[in-house]
Amino acid sequence: MATLTDWLEGARVRTLPAAVSPVLIGTGAAAGAGQASVGRALLAAGVALALQVGVNFANDYSDGVRGTDDVRTGPPRLTGGGKASPRSVKRAALLSLGVGALLGAVLVAVSGSWWLLAAGGLALVAAWGYTGGKHPYGYLGLGEVGVFLFFGLMATLGTTWTQTHALPWTAWAGASGVGLVACALLMVNNIRDIPTDARVGKTTLAVRLGERRARLAYAGMVWLPLVLGALCALESPWALLVLLLAPWALRVSRVVLGGAVGRDLIVVLRDTGLLQLGFGLLLGLGLAL
Repeated sequence: MATLTDWLEGARVRTLPAAVSPVLIGTGAAAGAGQASVGRALLAAGVALALQVGVNFANDYSDGVRGTDDVRTGPPRLTGGGKASPRSVKRAALLSLGVGALLGAVLVAVSGSWWLLAAGGLALVAAWGYTGGKHPYGYLGLGEVGVFLFFGLMATLGTTWTQTHALPWTAWAGASGVGLVACALLMVNNIRDIPTDARVGKTTLAVRLGERRARLAYAGMVWLPLVLGALCALESPWALLVLLLAPWALRVSRVVLGGAVGRDLIVVLRDTGLLQLGFGLLLGLGLAL
């Protein structure tokens, strides 16, 4: 029987602070326009966190029942590691996604942007379809596309829109940047799992690219956001704060390009999540100022 610690590990709590990075940037852009709303920002953060937990549990369930997680380098999963029944993990995923849907509906109602209900519905389908269903897009090398769209563009721009009913170019730049760092998180995770994923037919983008090019792609996904953030200095000079992250980006990219494997990449995964959080904090603050 799974313990509370097992469930927290399954929810991947250590990655959750990074889930609010798009909300920080979106709210920063709204503050720069003089229209930030703390209440709506908190609702958006609740949506982001609930959906992230839901995706994590859904991934645990779907990969577990497929046998993808039978052999892992990282911590054992709830389903694949036999710590919890597939039914209970599936229930946890659906409950988390349901909470996200409820909070999203409240945010839509408060902002009056009813068309966002369709976008939210699409996000829920994408959350489950990443590794779930008959043809999961995460197994086709499209995982990064989904992450960029939903945890980058939609999360950031949705936050800004519900507070301002406008989308300044800085919000687009920040959304693209934070989406790329989110893709880097997925990429480094999949680089670690290339050998096992290839054997079970999970053709992630890392598997398609091959190890060397996947590592180069990770470095690009880490550095390009800093360029996009710095460009926002054309609107707010304080956006240059993101350049404080350059030493951190240099460190993680050097580790990955240096050929780190196995548990060393788990450390990079954690540090990339911290980089994403730092990017959200610094760029959000820069845009607000």
